[in-house]
Amino acid sequence: MDTVVRHKGKVIQEPNFVHTLLNDPRMGWLWLVLRVWLGWEWVSASLDKLTNPAWVSTGAALKGYWANAVVVPASGRPAIAFAWYRDFIQSMLNAGAYVWFAKLIAYGEFLVGVALILGAFTGIAAFLGGFMNWNYMMAGSASINPMLFVLAVGLILAWKIAGYVGVDYFLLPLVGTPWGNRERKVAGQSAGVHVPQPEGSAAD
Repeated sequence: MDTVVRHKGKVIQEPNFVHTLLNDPRMGWLWLVLRVWLGWEWVSASLDKLTNPAWVSTGAALKGYWANAVVVPASGRPAIAFAWYRDFIQSMLNAGAYVWFAKLIAYGEFLVGVALILGAFTGIAAFLGGFMNWNYMMAGSASINPMLFVLAVGLILAWKIAGYVGVDYFLLPLVGTPWGNRERKVAGQSAGVHVPQPEGSAAD
């Protein structure tokens, strides 16, 4: 049976396996494996940068990468396919932004990786990681970025349960989502108490 979602009078069928994969806390164990692997990839990449003065001191490593990326060869395709993104990178080069931006990348990768491993605000961490993957691909660096980006999208979609086996189990209920309301509703129904639904919610 498909899960029914009502929106503005329209009925949208959601396959059960999709609903289970993205919403069932039992799937938290699957997302645990995937997010820890993805987190470790980010931590590993960051450690190479954090121990390299060319990243965390002078930014020379990023400067060299950007300088190569903006080159338009006489023949063949340039590393950056979109001119507007090439202009953006060139403006960052001209402004000397690589000095501070290299540090932002190195520490950003580390923090995203740690958050994913711990399962702390997993959806936000996955979004930030996916945004970095997108920028790396836009700058002409494929490597394993496409695979990491796809996995990040999966974690974003499964944000409610991706960190269930992790720190999110404690963090998300504190900010009012997603398990606190559900558990209160179940507890109220078990006790025969009517639990009011939020305004605008649709009953299946």
